[in-house]
This record gives sequence, structure tokens and C-alpha cells, in this order.
Amino acid sequence: MQVFRIFLNNFYNPVSLLTFSAPMQEQQRTTQRFGLQQVIIVALLFMMLGTALELYLLDHYEDTLQLIPLLCIGAAILIVLLLFFQRTALLLRIFKLVLAITALSGFYGAFLHLQANYEFEQEMKPTAKGWELFVESLSGALPALAPGSLIVLALLGYSYILLLKQNQ
Repeated sequence: MQVFRIFLNNFYNPVSLLTFSAPMQEQQRTTQRFGLQQVIIVALLFMMLGTALELYLLDHYEDTLQLIPLLCIGAAILIVLLLFFQRTALLLRIFKLVLAITALSGFYGAFLHLQANYEFEQEMKPTAKGWELFVESLSGALPALAPGSLIVLALLGYSYILLLKQNQ
């Protein structure tokens, strides 16, 4: 009985509790990171496939410049699939590069859409100037902010890389 009481006294000792609870807390953090990693990769894949499908359905491949987002998304999907099987430092660097190019293509696409809408609005309303023309350009025939989804896609991909690095 005395041995049991000593064991219980040590068990309820705050230092002992920290020793026993630390592995459980680390396991809980790992489980949470793994769950977050799954959510991010599913969101990333859903966004990549959905954006690629939408661009395809909108015939966003008629011009060479229109192929840029499709090529970026295709490369990103390929690298994500490769990362499922083998996580190397080289693949992660290539993925970062593809994500950076994807984000830049999002900015460039927004510029191109806005420029095309601006030129169209100038022809349709020659008297419009300044802010009015800019606002009309934002709501023109081409969705000026739609390429921003490529920026969000790149940010999701980069957050996936950060989680992979934390889990290593």
C-alpha cells in the first residue's frame, strides 16, 4: 500500500504530469497539423481542378497568353501528385517556383483583363474618363478580378509547403 501511495504522489507531482502530458500534447498537435494538411491539400486540388476546368469550358486557350494559367495549373497539379509519392527538397523548390509563376500570372492576367475592358469601354463610351472608365472596366466583359484566383491558389500551395516543413 505504501508503494502505491508513493507512486500516486509522484504521478500527481506537477513535474511528473508535465512528463506524461508532453507526449500527448505533441501527438495532439501532430494530429491537428495532419488534419490541417489534409484540408489544405484538398482545397488546393479542388481549386486547381475547378479553375482549370472553368478555363477550359470558357475556351481560355485560343491565344498563347491564355495558355499561361492552364500551364501553371497543370504544372502545379503534376508536382502535387509527385509530392504525394516523394518529398524531396528539389521538388519543393520547383513547386515554390511554379507557385511564384502562378501568382505572377494572376497579376498579369488581371492587368490584361482590365486593359482589354478599358479599351472596350473607351470605344463604347468615348466621353467617359478617369474613375468612371476604371469602374466600368472592372465590370466589363472580361472578369478583371478572376485571375486573382491564381494568386489565392499560389498562397494555398505555399501554405501546404509550410505545413510539410513543420511536419518534418
